Amino acid sequence: MRLTEADPKGLVRESYRIDGITLQECRSIFIDWALSLPVTADVPAAIRTLLAGYGAADPDHPMGQVLRDGLAAAPQARRRGGRAARAARV
Repeated sequence: MRLTEADPKGLVRESYRIDGITLQECRSIFIDWALSLPVTADVPAAIRTLLAGYGAADPDHPMGQVLRDGLAAAPQARRRGGRAARAARV
């Protein structure tokens, strides 16, 4: 995957150019980036492409941390609530 495919709007590229950008700002940009990808996009492959293309030059940048977090496995969803939970409170 090419960088232009992984970052079609250039959001991640621009985040690496902003001096003093915070982790929270990078998270917000990451969400915008993720929402701009096509539904069929291979998100982990796109993130790896972005890390290789932009992150290599500045490994301590907060966007690099956000991208690495994006590659981490999501926590397993646990069932919460439902009839069993309500009945247990009685």
